[in-house]
Amino acid sequence: MQWTQDPSRSNVDNLNNVRHDASRHFRNKKTAYLKAKIEELENNSKINNVRDLYRGITDLRRGTSLELLY
Repeated sequence: MQWTQDPSRSNVDNLNNVRHDASRHFRNKKTAYLKAKIEELENNSKINNVRDLYRGITDLRRGTSLELLY
């Protein structure tokens, strides 16, 4: 908001810092989610829970499970 009112260099730098922090936050959330999902798939594989294993794999391929993150 400050950048739209006063596009000075310091406000541009602040805006870029906020954007960078937001991108990093969501990148970390996505990484943590994918790591948990992979661990869940490994557990399903170890206990021979084939139905949930393949359901999880197809969800990851389709990208539908990432919608739950946001």
